Amino acid sequence: MERTQALTRRTRERGDAPAPRLSPEDWITSATEILIDSGVDRIRVDVLAKKIGVSRGSFYWHFQDRNDLLVRVLNAWRIRATEQIIARFNAEHLDPRQAIHALLTLPLRGRAAQRGARIELAIRAWARRDTMAKRAVTDIDAQRTRYITGCLAALGFAPAEARARAFLVYAAMTAEALFQPIGTAAEQDERRAQVERLLMP
Repeated sequence: MERTQALTRRTRERGDAPAPRLSPEDWITSATEILIDSGVDRIRVDVLAKKIGVSRGSFYWHFQDRNDLLVRVLNAWRIRATEQIIARFNAEHLDPRQAIHALLTLPLRGRAAQRGARIELAIRAWARRDTMAKRAVTDIDAQRTRYITGCLAALGFAPAEARARAFLVYAAMTAEALFQPIGTAAEQDERRAQVERLLMP
């Protein structure tokens, strides 16, 4: 106890900042940044530790191994880019038409949308050659289209028609997010409005 107090006192006297206490989310965020910039192959414990400025051993306080981290990167994406959005729409009590409008405007919302698109692109590239990532993308695509299908069904479309239109809405959203920026803000908004006119009653 006395030794610890003395060490703390010496640290303060030198003006050294205490070492940050990292959470699993810190590692996941850093891994996601590496995924965006360099691809999944560069997500390695030694690379992450160097990026964050801690020892490799710190990683194993939070994760069993690299695969555990990769699973949690995908899970964080699922929660942030799908489940939290749907939960927010439900909490705001959006009607089906408002919900679809809000979804179609998501790719047009500045820096947050651009960062989300970069994560999507990186994960979809990863999914082209990895079974685990492909399964995650397939599940997310299904969850998103189910939600849109439900909105369209609530607007009066028969099940098959609702599914077909939901696919087109989702395709428009995805294209706008992943290909942006194409055109001016006014042109982007006009495309969004045209999708709504064509696909909603």
